[in-house]
Amino acid sequence: MTLPKPRTRRETDDNQNMPILDQAQAHQSKLYYELAHIYDLVFDRVFSPRIERVVRSLNIEPGAKVLEVGVGTGLSFSAYPTHCQVTGIDLAPDMLEKAQGKIDRNGWRHLQVTEMDALDLKFPDDSFDYGMAFHVVSVVPDAQRLMREIIRVTKPGATVVIINHFRSANRFLAALDTLIEPLTLRLGWHTLRLDEILEQVPLQVSRQYKTSRHSLFTIVTGKNCKR
Repeated sequence: MTLPKPRTRRETDDNQNMPILDQAQAHQSKLYYELAHIYDLVFDRVFSPRIERVVRSLNIEPGAKVLEVGVGTGLSFSAYPTHCQVTGIDLAPDMLEKAQGKIDRNGWRHLQVTEMDALDLKFPDDSFDYGMAFHVVSVVPDAQRLMREIIRVTKPGATVVIINHFRSANRFLAALDTLIEPLTLRLGWHTLRLDEILEQVPLQVSRQYKTSRHSLFTIVTGKNCKR
């Protein structure tokens, strides 16, 4: 089955100032669908050490319920303690097939994956103690909607973690992001500022950092502060 490629034209939502990708879906990205068969080979060494370090630093408590959106092939799975319950969702069936294979091979009973749209989560409000979004906010067509859905399905006071590349405050680096954006759009992702993503989202950021000085990726941890 061949899915249509995402369009490269960008639009502005009538109700928001934040750019969105027109008609694009995460599972239509070249990186997150067409290259699923080599995704681990390409990105395991790039993403996994950072993700594992961040997940382990959370000291997730026994019995906690964790949601990971855009779980892909499950690069994070080995970092989760077996005493919590993790639900991973993604729109790409090929990626989920690989993720399920890892679960089966390792006998992980604390992990489950299901096909679902991160912009329309089929979970009741206040279902999870943790919400994870690793390298996904740049892929979905509406990052603010993604964050609102994560806030909705996590409990008040829940921990929310984002790992992503954001547009730099440095003018030169921001200009470089703009220069290469036509290419990144064709591959299925776009670069946003962190404040665009979190605008009017009830998330109290407690920490924002990089794992190394020259890293392209920022880790953001915060608390769901909805009433």
